[in-house]
Amino acid sequence: MTAEGFLEGRRLQMARGVLLQCIMGGYPAAKFYGSDDGDLALVAEPSMIHPLPWSDEPRAWAICDADELTGESSNLSTRGQLKKVIARYAALGLAPVVATELEFFVFAPNTDPNQPFRPPVGLDGRREDGQSAFSVSSNNGLRPFFNEVYKCMAALGLPRDTFMHEMGVSQFEINLLHGDPLLLADQTFLFKHLLKEVALKHGLTVVCMAKPLAHTPGSSMHIHQSIVEIGSGKNVFSDEKGQPTAMFRHFIGGQQAGMAEFTALFAPNVNSYQRLCHPFASPNNACWSHDNRAAGLRIPASSPVARRVENRLPGADANPYLAIAASLAAGLHGIEHELEPTEAIQGEFEVPDNLSLPCTLHAALERLKRSQLAMELFGKEFIEGYIASKTMELTSFFDEITPWERRVLAAQA
Repeated sequence: MTAEGFLEGRRLQMARGVLLQCIMGGYPAAKFYGSDDGDLALVAEPSMIHPLPWSDEPRAWAICDADELTGESSNLSTRGQLKKVIARYAALGLAPVVATELEFFVFAPNTDPNQPFRPPVGLDGRREDGQSAFSVSSNNGLRPFFNEVYKCMAALGLPRDTFMHEMGVSQFEINLLHGDPLLLADQTFLFKHLLKEVALKHGLTVVCMAKPLAHTPGSSMHIHQSIVEIGSGKNVFSDEKGQPTAMFRHFIGGQQAGMAEFTALFAPNVNSYQRLCHPFASPNNACWSHDNRAAGLRIPASSPVARRVENRLPGADANPYLAIAASLAAGLHGIEHELEPTEAIQGEFEVPDNLSLPCTLHAALERLKRSQLAMELFGKEFIEGYIASKTMELTSFFDEITPWERRVLAAQA
């Protein structure tokens, strides 16, 4: 939109079906977004209008709500779904607080998708070979890129906590500061866009796939969650003596009740399950534990005021609005129904059948189809539309024969 049109307050409208557009560009049947495919209004969030510091030409980014022309939020909007979850907490005098940890890979340009991704050539003229995990000098070869990332984050008001090289080849992680869930979802969304745009300027490719490299850890988007009282700011997961509260247990119980049914919301793509089924610290389970990274729900070591629950299931490919909404909605369900969690696990353990999660997109979508909880929390229109779009993507994947099948199966009798 032109700056003049935006500043004049001209309304930007878009077909409802665009919110269900699948990643290949197609659409499910029109019945999933209203047979007329009428317009929605895109209403800019005033606090999320940013001039883009990496752009050579003056450009700005405005994160918008997708609203019906009658004024209410569209049921198909993931940002709108998150706002509804936050409002349900507020009705109880509570406010969730979240933080996201986003992992990503920095690669050389990949012009042939039949070829694997490769790390870029650094300032030293060499490609990383995978021996730089957690090294203090591990991103020196990409220093110009990261320097501009930091400058752009500062210009956009994106506060960062810690930054590190992760376990994978040319894989990195950044932790955003905890805060309001909607703000963190906006910041995570904007940060991923920033990474890709700055990378292009430096002749690089940033990839937020869940599992872009074989035999290498995948990329997660862990969500840290706590709840405070509105007004006092007190963390309701800890009592006056610093001990865990019943609300803390119930929140975990709700997380456990929703993880299997919501797996398709946390792991939305075929590739997501490559990460989960080869779990380098990517647990595909609904177990919970104190500071055990093999559990899907981890309670990090912290002081009572910072007691929180880390959902380790979402990948870097997850929609931050939807993943945060689904995780918080599950926790609130546990609080409202006083659900008790299983016993915490520690050390080496085997996942009980009732705490295992779907390990393919097909299985996850089938579980979501049967979920009354998902229908209750997100509405029939959203869940059925989401399943329809993801089923199209899964069908498209099965329409192709992979190099593995040609290499391994062609000579079989």
